[in-house]
Amino acid sequence: MLNIDEISDYRDLLKDYYVQRKLDFPLYSYKMLGSKLGLETSQVYRVLNKEYHLPTRSVPLAKDLLKLKGRSGELFEILVAASKTKSQAKKDKLYKMALSLKDVKMRQLDSNELLFLSKWWIPVVRVTIEMNGGEAEPSKLLKMIRPAISREQLDEAIRVLKELNLITPLASGRYAISQANFTSAGAAKVTAIRSYQNQLLALAQDSIVTVDPNQRNISSLLVGVDDDCYEDLNNMTQEFRRQIQKRVEEVPEPKKAMQFVFALYPVSDVSQGGSTESGRKRK
Repeated sequence: MLNIDEISDYRDLLKDYYVQRKLDFPLYSYKMLGSKLGLETSQVYRVLNKEYHLPTRSVPLAKDLLKLKGRSGELFEILVAASKTKSQAKKDKLYKMALSLKDVKMRQLDSNELLFLSKWWIPVVRVTIEMNGGEAEPSKLLKMIRPAISREQLDEAIRVLKELNLITPLASGRYAISQANFTSAGAAKVTAIRSYQNQLLALAQDSIVTVDPNQRNISSLLVGVDDDCYEDLNNMTQEFRRQIQKRVEEVPEPKKAMQFVFALYPVSDVSQGGSTESGRKRK
C-alpha cells in the first residue's frame, strides 16, 4: 500500500485505496466509494483518473476514509491545494511546505537524481518519449501512460529529465535521449530506491484490477528452500534478468513499456521455532 510520504498527487492515495478495497471485496464499486466521499459515481471515476479534483467538502471525508490524522492529514490537505492551484508560484510554495512535512529521510530527496530514483513515473516518461521518437506533446504523453498521471507530475518528470541530461531538446522540438551515471549514495539513495520499489509493488497489485488479464502476467509460487537453494534462486533470478535485457535489446521499434517486478521473500522459518527432533530425544 502506498504511503503518503511517497506521493506528490493526492489522487494516487485514493486510487490505491480503491484498488485495495476492490481486491479485498470484488463487489466494491465507484458508487460505494462515492458514498463515503459525498460524490457521484462519475465524479469518483474522474477523480481516480485525474480528470477532476476533490471538492473542498470532500477533503475531510477523504482524510477520515484514509485514516489520515495529524502530520499526514495536514500533508494531504497541502497536496490537494497544490494540485488545484493554477499559480505556479503558489504551487511551488505548497510543494515545499509538503516536502518539509514528509518523513525525515524523504526530505533528503532534494536532488534530481534521487527524485528520478524515487518516483515511478519519471523513468516511465523517459522511456515513453524514447519510444515515441523523441516527441513529448503533453496531451499525447498523458494518454499513453498508465496508470494515469497528472499534468503536474508530467511537467515535473520532464524538468527532472532535462536537468539530469537524460533528455535534450532539439531544434526540431523533439528530444534526444541519453544515458547518465548517477552519483548519489548513502541513506537518502537507499530510501529513494525503497520508495520506488514500494510504488512498483503497489502498481503491480493495482494492475490486477485495472489491467486486462491478456495484457499482464502475474503469478506466484510458494516453495520450501534451504540456504543453498535460496542462493541458487537468487542467481537464477539474476540470469533471468540478463536474458530479459538481452531480448529487449533486439526489439527494433518498441511500442509498449512493461514493468517487471521480482520478489522473493520469506513467509516462514522453522529454524526460528526450535528443534522438534531434539525435543523428542529429551523425552
